[in-house]
Amino acid sequence: MDQMIKFLDPAKFRDPVTTAKGETRATVALRGLDTLWFNTGTLCNLTCHNCYIESSPRNDRLAYLSREEVREYLDEIARDGLPTRLIGFTGGEPFMNKAIIGMLEDVLAQGLEALVLTNAMAPLRRLRPALLDLLGRYGQRLRIRVSLDHYSREVHENERGRRSWGPTIDGLVWLARNGFALDVAGRRFTDEPEPVLRAGYTRLFAELGIAIDAADPVRLMLFPEMDPARDVPEITTACWGILHKSPDDVMCASARMVVKRKDAAGPAVVACTLIPYDERFELGASLAEAARPVALNHPYCASFCVLGGAACSR
Repeated sequence: MDQMIKFLDPAKFRDPVTTAKGETRATVALRGLDTLWFNTGTLCNLTCHNCYIESSPRNDRLAYLSREEVREYLDEIARDGLPTRLIGFTGGEPFMNKAIIGMLEDVLAQGLEALVLTNAMAPLRRLRPALLDLLGRYGQRLRIRVSLDHYSREVHENERGRRSWGPTIDGLVWLARNGFALDVAGRRFTDEPEPVLRAGYTRLFAELGIAIDAADPVRLMLFPEMDPARDVPEITTACWGILHKSPDDVMCASARMVVKRKDAAGPAVVACTLIPYDERFELGASLAEAARPVALNHPYCASFCVLGGAACSR
């Protein structure tokens, strides 16, 4: 199957203004900062086969953010009256960052919603009492999204490693039974059609006694696979009409992400959650600086957002 892959033309995704064919590249304006993501650090308790951010127990290319650094951006949101409603935390594994509970406290105390992406394994287990405390005080404004790559143990563990299924299922069930607002993120890396995947998750959730509607595209997000070496078309200004899509539908129209590169003096704001390492997508140190338009000059802009129709938040 790998022999059939068509690799990316090296002339593509080079110029922020013009495509390899000389057409005008599409850009996306920030219509309003609905969602601000924080990458709490790329360290993770797992090493998955196809992690777009290459998280692992050794990858610290993105350093741990501190509570104070997160609070500075929350202060900017409040000071400038930005229309932000959701603060997302991703990694790596966010619950490995020792400041995560304090970060969540600050977000929720400000009246914002919080979303944490997690594998629900040992790092979360250690923080169960603190999470229950937050749940008791802030209720459904704290949302947890668990990464469960497939409805079967075999496929999930092929991606995430042996003995990864049991702890994730244990964490998922614990979150559900304790009444957390809960979603699941799956993957489309098998050849199964989406209805088959959703039916498989429906059976699993029923077996586990978890009240998640697998037909709901928000409660169960199925993300397209991303491979920066695989050939995809560049997105031009004409594509919006051809595809019957709007720039407002793309993630960078409503979201940004804060990262802290290893050995950097401070955090930076990047265009989205998918492209943390490419410095062409670093937009500035503040949210005000990062409000400028984004050129869709990366394969993930096409494969995940425009053609894949996916987004990390809704």
